[in-house]
Amino acid sequence: MGKVVFKSELDHFDSKILSILSQEGRLTVTEIAKRVGLSKSPCQVRLKRLIDEEYILGFQAILNPKKLGLEHIAFATVKLSNTTEKGLQEFNKAVIKIPEVELCHLIAGPFDYLLKIRTSDIQSYRRVLGEDISTLPNVASTSTYVAMEAIKDSFS
Repeated sequence: MGKVVFKSELDHFDSKILSILSQEGRLTVTEIAKRVGLSKSPCQVRLKRLIDEEYILGFQAILNPKKLGLEHIAFATVKLSNTTEKGLQEFNKAVIKIPEVELCHLIAGPFDYLLKIRTSDIQSYRRVLGEDISTLPNVASTSTYVAMEAIKDSFS
């Protein structure tokens, strides 16, 4: 993730814990404590508080898409026919259910959403686009941009 800037209510120990975990999420509390200069118990209390206060939303494994045969990445822009709050919420609720959609952002610009879709190949992408994305509530149009190479991708 690089250098992480945190809110002012976090002290330097909290900030250091978050920075370390953003790079190495599998460290033991003992190792984290050693790196930030605390004993294990106070570090554990801080870690629990950071989780309880939702500075840390969870821990997950970062999978290797190449090993899983999921190297095809496409970005799709989506323009909606209905951009009322109800229309946006209908789209949001439905797009979350499509497993191939890795990221979905509401965008201020000439389209409404930007999606990152990961599949095994262009044929699989075409199926997801035609059967899933294009049939989402209020979709008026889509455009696709196929990634040729990932230069920087913090999550894979």
